Amino acid sequence: MKHSVKTEQLLSLITCVLMVAAVSLRRDGKLLGHELTGNEKPEVAADSSASLRQDTISQLADGSMVVHTALLASDIKGYAGTVPLDITLRDGKVVGVKALKNTETPDFFSQAGKLLTQWNGKTIAEAESMKVDVVTGATFSSRAIIGNMQRGLAFAAKKNAEDSIGQGFDTSAKAIAGLVVALMAAVVPLFVKNRSYRICQQLLNVGVLGLWCGQFISYTLLISVMSNGMNIALMAVPIVMMATAFVYPLFGRKSHYCNHVCPFGSLQELAGRCVRYKIKMHPRTVKMLDTARKLLWAVLMLCLWTGIWFDWIDYEPFSTFVFSSASWVVIVLAVVFVLLSTVVARPYCRFVCPTGTLLKASQSLKSLQVGK
Repeated sequence: MKHSVKTEQLLSLITCVLMVAAVSLRRDGKLLGHELTGNEKPEVAADSSASLRQDTISQLADGSMVVHTALLASDIKGYAGTVPLDITLRDGKVVGVKALKNTETPDFFSQAGKLLTQWNGKTIAEAESMKVDVVTGATFSSRAIIGNMQRGLAFAAKKNAEDSIGQGFDTSAKAIAGLVVALMAAVVPLFVKNRSYRICQQLLNVGVLGLWCGQFISYTLLISVMSNGMNIALMAVPIVMMATAFVYPLFGRKSHYCNHVCPFGSLQELAGRCVRYKIKMHPRTVKMLDTARKLLWAVLMLCLWTGIWFDWIDYEPFSTFVFSSASWVVIVLAVVFVLLSTVVARPYCRFVCPTGTLLKASQSLKSLQVGK
């Protein structure tokens, strides 16, 4: 019996991975960074031949030179994929930087896009030596823009950019704090069953993982990882989170991520502690709401598979923690559920969350059956 349960869990996990893979192929035509649409371009070095130069540099009528970074920086990823740029140079100086089509979340990328004017007026040498800080709330997109700039400038200056910024281990205080808190949430609850500690961990989840680091599992993250692969050096915290979400259940720790790690789940539970009164819901009502959650998830997944509406993933309330980049619709949605959680236990987690539903499905596909 135990063996059959493990087999069922493993098959459920594989099925959900294939579901996300299908979405990645439908949206990006890629799996783990590899083009699967027949138009894959070979990776090339910055000191490559004239054919690369023809694809990477173009000349404008006024004599300006435009460096296209799509090929040069094909290995540099933002949050949801590559972030190619057009860098316009005139008389050896940067006169403009334009972001090309990408799959980054628009609200986040609009924040990171503020960096595009940082290099204007600088010579190539000056621009290469600049230290440009990432934009708070759009770290991954910012790093991708900076990395693309370094590759493009280095190519224009006819030299290699072997050490692109942002591609090594992030040793900032924020990154280290986020990793420590994520590891605490992953490990300590396995051994400590203490109410005071739980409250402390939830506060850290909200304050550090959520508000400071902006780290959480969402459909955007999962599809990005499936499409582009992972840079282990930059994704230590998401890797720990995904381990608790997908690997822990195979060893009997179901819903560990939702119960002990998720910043928005922690925020709802903390809000619930602020009000003693709780609405008593009839079991039939709870069952109806749970059925509605499963049906909503099915409809949203259908939207992804058919390509009808990919953008719904941008409206999950998790991004509210990065409030400088979150849309007002997402912020309002998050506030409503936090207020509701004062009188109803974790309402978003229990009755709405598409990401949570996917995580439950990866533990057992039976959880998707209506009426159970």
